Amino acid sequence: MMTKKGYLICCILLFAATYLEAQTSLSSIFGDHMVLQRNSEVAIWGKDKPGKKVKVSADWGEQADAITDADGKWSLKIKTIKAGGPYSLEIKGSQKLEIKDVLLGEVWICSGQSNMEMPLRGFKGQPIYGNNEAISNSHNDQLRLFTLGRNISSSPVDTCVGQWSHSAPEVAADFSAVAYFYGRKLQANLNVPIGLISTSWGGTPAQAWTPKETILEGFKEFEKELLDTASYYQRSPTVLYNGMIHPIVPFTIKGVIWYQGEANKKNAEQYSRLFPAMIKSWRSIWGQGDFPFYFVQISTLDWGGEDWVTLREAQLETMLTTPNTGMAVTLDIGQEDCIHPPRKKEVGDRLAYWALAKTYGFKGVQCSGPVYKSMEIKESKAYLHFDFAPDGVCNMGQELKDFEIAGADKVYYPAEAIIKKGQLIVWSDEVKIPVNVRYAWKSYVEASLFNTAGLPASSFRTEKF
Repeated sequence: MMTKKGYLICCILLFAATYLEAQTSLSSIFGDHMVLQRNSEVAIWGKDKPGKKVKVSADWGEQADAITDADGKWSLKIKTIKAGGPYSLEIKGSQKLEIKDVLLGEVWICSGQSNMEMPLRGFKGQPIYGNNEAISNSHNDQLRLFTLGRNISSSPVDTCVGQWSHSAPEVAADFSAVAYFYGRKLQANLNVPIGLISTSWGGTPAQAWTPKETILEGFKEFEKELLDTASYYQRSPTVLYNGMIHPIVPFTIKGVIWYQGEANKKNAEQYSRLFPAMIKSWRSIWGQGDFPFYFVQISTLDWGGEDWVTLREAQLETMLTTPNTGMAVTLDIGQEDCIHPPRKKEVGDRLAYWALAKTYGFKGVQCSGPVYKSMEIKESKAYLHFDFAPDGVCNMGQELKDFEIAGADKVYYPAEAIIKKGQLIVWSDEVKIPVNVRYAWKSYVEASLFNTAGLPASSFRTEKF
């Protein structure tokens, strides 16, 4: 028989459960100091008790409402206006919530593995060049930062750990260096608020960031790992999509920047299919069409082997075949003995060139280094033509090297190269009738082929095209 004390405890627990069920809540990606995408209809969602009307009012003059479903979930879209703020949002359901200091601007997701995760302060024994100057000048009310806590999950989750903050030295030092420099460049050029959502984890492959449905549809080789849920860790298929991407879907964004690939280097052919499939899946799930997706090609590294080169090639193919993507080449700013190159400002800036030129329509800004287009043979010499080199190619004062040439036997020989009036010419006395040329076809090189904007060419081989 239940005692009076036990009965009282049950009543308290029942009351608490009922009270908690009635709480109005927002998804954890929303909070004070956030940035919402300007000139759009932004998604807002959360929970309340089932069948409850929830109303969201913004003090820029818009409002919207929704009714929670049987699980207490609600979602709606509210119109945003031109860049500005700060504004506030009022959410009325079972309770009233207020989100303060909201800016309207441009929102970007910044994701990948350790080279994206690497904070502005650097890793232990691994610096970021110019970081102290960048950190000391990082006070910026118009740049807002959100870092998702690491999380793996066997199924999609709706919550994440993190909070929006103004850019300031104590925040920027621990924020992604590439993302910070990217956001700073955009903010300075667009003169609007920028919101950056960093969600990265070092040493992780693309399949970990890809939804289960996409893996099952096209990558049966991962099926055994998917079934072995007891052994899941951060490299397992789908677990980071579930734990670190799904919680922020469908937060309205402008686009994505991405720095990853090192963890997939042993299977470039697979990556050439997997990476585009991942991009396509994110775009489908977000429901915003083919939003911009700009990524970094892995850099040079002495101990990468040929796998390193073919992975770079797979990334180049992704840029050439996947709509609204762009690739920042880093062959000139790598480090021979370190997988985490220290020149992250150049990486962030090069990603920003893509956004400024292709997303925001800045005229005159070049966004890519030379990309091989075609070749013609004249008197035993190969004349190569490039896209993204409107004024021809150049060597930026470097010795032209790391060129090879082959005939019909597909045996490559070291080649001579010169540039005449912006035209690259390659030859070897060992090859009388050239058939193919390749450049920088090894894991570590010192780049020598650029366009006149100083952006480097990717390693390439003509035979693949």
